[in-house]
Amino acid sequence: MTRTLPGIVDVARLASVSTATVDRVLNRRPGVRSATVQRVLKAAGELKYLPKDALYEALAPPPMQLLFILPDRSSRFLHMLGEWVLFSQEHWAPFNVKCRVAFIESFNSDALARMLRRRGAKCDGIAFMPLEDPAVREAVAQLAGDGVPTVTLISDLSDSRRVAYVGLDNRAAGRTAAYLIARFVGPSRRAKVAMIAGSLSYRAHEEREAGFLHLFAEQYPQMKVLGLREGYDDEQTNYRQTLALLKQHSDLAAIYNIGGGAEGIGRALKECGQEHKIVFVGHGLTPDTRALLIDGTMDALINQSPHSAVMSCVRIFANLRDRRETLSGVETTRSQVIFRENLP
Repeated sequence: MTRTLPGIVDVARLASVSTATVDRVLNRRPGVRSATVQRVLKAAGELKYLPKDALYEALAPPPMQLLFILPDRSSRFLHMLGEWVLFSQEHWAPFNVKCRVAFIESFNSDALARMLRRRGAKCDGIAFMPLEDPAVREAVAQLAGDGVPTVTLISDLSDSRRVAYVGLDNRAAGRTAAYLIARFVGPSRRAKVAMIAGSLSYRAHEEREAGFLHLFAEQYPQMKVLGLREGYDDEQTNYRQTLALLKQHSDLAAIYNIGGGAEGIGRALKECGQEHKIVFVGHGLTPDTRALLIDGTMDALINQSPHSAVMSCVRIFANLRDRRETLSGVETTRSQVIFRENLP
């Protein structure tokens, strides 16, 4: 005698619900209470109405929707980070998350605050590179009140309700750059050193400047650090800033590029025949900075792994979802000093 296969009616009867409810649960349509969903899926499993793989898929919660907000006209390193998010989805699959990237106009705090509010309503978590601004801080507070956690990335946001920061100790990074320059130039030499930042609207750049200045003041007071210039991580702006520095200070000994746009500085040094005379230290390993290290225009750079940064953000959001300690399994961001001879 042929055994009749179970149907939706049998699942509905065992789960004590209507066939319409079973249909909604199995097709993952909204509007059914969690307890009812579990009851229907349990009944479907007991009756072997669904194949085991399909049952596991139905039982799995929907993936977390995570958004990474990055500046659109900023360093190539940040663009690389965005590419890691987009093209490494298989790495995030074990965490049951789906990651997206949104680019925002660089150095526009109002636009960033608006995007945080607008996109936050559709996300389970946001990682972003913040600007120090009350509007951004207020947007983060509003998201926290709505139950949407935020993680600051690369640069932190002071006095905010973000749940974690993923990035370098930027004061230590600035001190490291100063130490490298002093050793390259010669610690006993009286020399002029210049700094070019992206923008001090980024706390990271402000902290790197502070660490840089403090180390020179403490250990190399004979060196003169010139006033900081802002290049807004733009290659052409950094090119013009460097040409102006070289014109004003014929005895310039070193340049510290705090943010992006290193290729503009390198181009200016080469045009003026100073690429092997002026010490050049910066941040972020990209195809452009790699080329500058190889041809000797750049002497050293301080790097952090974009893949590790994104992975840390994903782990943090997964920890919050699973009610674990926020930083459980999250490694401290490590800096790597890269020279021409140890290029990875």
